Amino acid sequence: MKRITVLLADDHTIVREGFRKMLEQESDLEVVGEAQDGRQAVAMAKKLCPAVVLMDIAMPLLNGLEATRQLVKELPATKVLILSAHSDDAYVQNATESGAVGFLLKQACAHDVCRAIREVQKGNTFFSAPVARRQARLNPALPTRSGALQKKTAHLTSREMEVLQLIAEGKANKETAGLLGIGMKTVEKHREHLMQKLDIHDTAGLTRYAISAGIIESSVQVTIV
Repeated sequence: MKRITVLLADDHTIVREGFRKMLEQESDLEVVGEAQDGRQAVAMAKKLCPAVVLMDIAMPLLNGLEATRQLVKELPATKVLILSAHSDDAYVQNATESGAVGFLLKQACAHDVCRAIREVQKGNTFFSAPVARRQARLNPALPTRSGALQKKTAHLTSREMEVLQLIAEGKANKETAGLLGIGMKTVEKHREHLMQKLDIHDTAGLTRYAISAGIIESSVQVTIV
């Protein structure tokens, strides 16, 4: 029997270890790699071509949403299952619009995780029960909290999304340039374009936007005014 290959992407070692042990109990599932940030997840997926990627949203350097966008473009046969401790509508909407075919809460039981992997590998979608119930009740005619944010975010390029996350993480232009392998002037140009497209003109504003759009997480609730 051919096993379903899985790549784990989460910045917490203990979480990856827990999922690995869980999946190793299943004869038809095989963990082929572990990534600790979105950039590493994309690189490893290109090398390993897993059937399914279990992708955390909040990861350093490149978040799970942008990593998913890049993966579905580069590897359309690989299915992405988003992992998150949060289940609010903005996170779910951003995940599906990024190309994920499922959304799992981290507190999901082992049975649901394994079932989700099998379902998406077959071409189906899978959402944790609480998420699925709430999504079914949503009225698509009503605006969601993430509606305006998502409209703006959709106009950002992948590179601009990467720069936005690094800005929000407090990286200076020089460090951002080194991480992305581009010049300082290019970083400055991306920063200018971000501010123009989002109509936000300071670093604090870009950081608040990144948090509200689910690009990074924060323990502090930030409200965009």
